[in-house]
Amino acid sequence: AQGGCAVPAAAQPVTLSSPRVIGTGTPASCTGDAVVAAVAQGGAISFNCGPDPVTITLNRTAKVFNNRPDVVLDGGGKVTLSGAGRVRILYQNTCDEAQVWTSSQCDRQTSPQLTLQNIHFEQGNSIGQSYGLEGHVYGGGAVYVRGGQLKVVNSRFASNQCEPVGPDVGGGAVRVFGASASIVNSTFSGNRCSNGGALSGLGASYSVYNSTFTGNQAVGRGQNPIVGNNPGGGSGGAIYNDGNFFNLQICGSEMQENTAVEGGGAIFYVSNNRSGLMSLTDSVFTRNPSGTFETAGLPGMFVLAAPGQPVLRGSRLSP
Repeated sequence: AQGGCAVPAAAQPVTLSSPRVIGTGTPASCTGDAVVAAVAQGGAISFNCGPDPVTITLNRTAKVFNNRPDVVLDGGGKVTLSGAGRVRILYQNTCDEAQVWTSSQCDRQTSPQLTLQNIHFEQGNSIGQSYGLEGHVYGGGAVYVRGGQLKVVNSRFASNQCEPVGPDVGGGAVRVFGASASIVNSTFSGNRCSNGGALSGLGASYSVYNSTFTGNQAVGRGQNPIVGNNPGGGSGGAIYNDGNFFNLQICGSEMQENTAVEGGGAIFYVSNNRSGLMSLTDSVFTRNPSGTFETAGLPGMFVLAAPGQPVLRGSRLSP
């Protein structure tokens, strides 16, 4: 990443206090079931899996309960959580009754806050999975968050995937719906989905600092609304943002060699009511081809936002 952008206090890593510890000092003691159980209990979670890096494979999705303490998952820079190409890794949904409703306006609440720091997510896969009373929950191959908040710090997402076609599905790595998210000093590589190869937001504001996006793919075809007899999708190689009131700010970051079959090889950003604000600061966007359309003068991007957007400061965009 380009780096160098100041990170607000709210987006800084969390200092753990008396965390729940997964493992007893050996890799074998760090199991997927232990991760699922710890996340269900809530609160701060750390790992003791021995001195070497370890990959923990989950056979079922770890789910946040909305009435438990905010989850902080800290891998200490050594832990990779893997969905083994079969399951979504982590799920938070304030509107899923199975995870306990804590507000009559579940789609507008700002808690719980999920923090993921010093941890890696790989081979998450959300294709064809159903949850709770809501039925099918689309997108978010590694992490799905509806409601509350998400913070990602010093983490890596690689080779995660969600549904390959469809107009309203996105987020090969992360899908955020009706919430706010900060992404700090993290990398996204080789993730893929119909839209938003790495990140997808529906009515969701993202703040991205000092992060890198490489080789992520939006692989759907037919756009949204669907054109012709296509299944839909294909926009936002790295990031896909849609909805009405939401903002996107990117600072000190780099996007390269992300691709979209349709629009926005790097970023697809559509604020339907044209209220959205978008800023690109001290960042580099290069070699992010858009398959069929992009905004003139903004290579690798398609943007419909408030007047005067996006605001570029010290950033470089090139084909």
